[in-house]
Order: sequence, then structure tokens, then C-alpha cells
Amino acid sequence: MTHASYPTPLVLPDGRLRVFFSPRDGANRSNIFSLDLSVDAGGFEKLGTPDGPWLGPGPTGAFDDAGVSVAWVGWTPEGGIDCWYLGWSLGVSVPFRTAIGRALAAPGAQLMTRPSFAPALDRDRTDPLSLGYPWLLQGTDGWSMWYGTHRCPPQEERVVDHVIRHACSANGAAPWRRDAQPALTHASREEWGLSRPTVLRDVAGWHMWYCRRLPNYRLGYASSADGIHWTRCDDAIHFITPEAEWERGSRTYPAVFDHAGRRWMLYNGAGYGRTGFGLAILEKA
Repeated sequence: MTHASYPTPLVLPDGRLRVFFSPRDGANRSNIFSLDLSVDAGGFEKLGTPDGPWLGPGPTGAFDDAGVSVAWVGWTPEGGIDCWYLGWSLGVSVPFRTAIGRALAAPGAQLMTRPSFAPALDRDRTDPLSLGYPWLLQGTDGWSMWYGTHRCPPQEERVVDHVIRHACSANGAAPWRRDAQPALTHASREEWGLSRPTVLRDVAGWHMWYCRRLPNYRLGYASSADGIHWTRCDDAIHFITPEAEWERGSRTYPAVFDHAGRRWMLYNGAGYGRTGFGLAILEKA
């Protein structure tokens, strides 16, 4: 009924762009839908209406019974869809907590199923509170994941302390080995949280885009030579077009991808995706 949060790209074999996103139902629970686009340097065209739900909230008592928010989508070796997402559950002492879930769709299917009702990554000694926003990237020696984690409970005037952590896996399933030190932390006391990392690697090295809460949401960027140690350069992101009304005061939840020889960014505007999502294209110097 509302929202179009966390737009997530999947380039189809025929060149179409399938954008997975999470709208909310009448009970304010996020689901996973998709919208196909035709995209080129001149703009985009919607190809039909949204499809879904691909995945809805889990059963009562599960880690995702209050909603599922898409975070990363890729292909399985068999040609099906591999989806990693945030699972939401409601709390008592805190409004909610999240864990990382996984769902799969068989080749040609438009319905995802969970391999397990348990989360793929849940809290532990490294991530003791809440975690989500996974982004995966396959390398020659296995898989890497960057994700958001609450580092400590609210303290004094800081509402959240949310940073980005890295983990690795030999096969992209389990187990995942989590780095003790965060991959990216706050640049100042005014910065409450870093979330929704998206990572690409090219001949220039590793690149990460994310959103920053200051307290309004802004976009951020960091670079790395090894994918482990990152240098922040948030001022590298700027738009040459003026803010439209739907994104005024807030650009957030980026998902950056390469397609048709160009680099693109899907992102949300104000209200955690209440005003929809947009598409930006990188203008090369």
C-alpha cells in the first residue's frame, strides 16, 4: 500500500533491468516485489506493472514475521534467483530488531522460498544486537559480504550506533567468518549510522556507496585497494541536477551497478522510500 524501499538491481539475460524493492502492506510489513525497466543513456522505460509478492513476511514467531526488505539479488549456479534480505521482528524494550535472511527462486519462477525459517546471519558475540543490509560480491577465493550492524545500545544523545562490517565465506552459504573490526565507522559524533552498503570492484580498485544518517540521510562513498581497508570520500558524490520534490532533503539506500557500459545508482528519497525510488547515471569527467 505504501513505500518502494531498498531498490535492488538484477540485470536479466535479455538486457532488461529488474528492480526488486520492498513496499509495505496494510499492516506496515514490508514485502518483496519487482519492476522491469528498459534502461539506456537516454533514460528508462517501465515495462509493465510491478510483480509480486516474490516473498512475504515469515510465519508467526519467525525472525522475519514483521516484514522482509530486499538487500541483494543475484543468480544461482542453476539460473535461479538468490535473494538476501532484512528480516524484521517487533520488540518490547526496542521497537524492532533485524537479522539477515536468504530466499531462493527456481529458474523461471516468480516466487521465492526460504531454505530455512532461521536467519542466514543472526546476532552473536561480534554482532550482539541487530544486523542487516547485506551486499554480496564473489571473488576468486570465495564470497564477501558487507552489512550493517548495531555496535551498542543507544547512549546519551546518540540514537543509534550503526556501522558496516565485513564477512567472508568459501561458498556464499555458511559458515560466514565475520571481521572483528568494522569495515567502516562514523566520521563524526554527528553521524549516527552507516547502512545499505553496495560494493563494486573494477580496475581502479574497490568502491563502496552507502547512506549516512546525520540525522537526515545522505549518500556516502569510500574506496579501497583490498576491499578490507577503506578511505572515506563522501564529498565525491554530488548530483548535477537539482533535487526533485520526491527526494528533497534526503537521498538514501543506494544500490550501484554497471550496465550497458555505464554506471548507475538506484536510490530512495524521503521517508524511508515512502516517495519511491529513482535512477541516476554517473557522468564521467
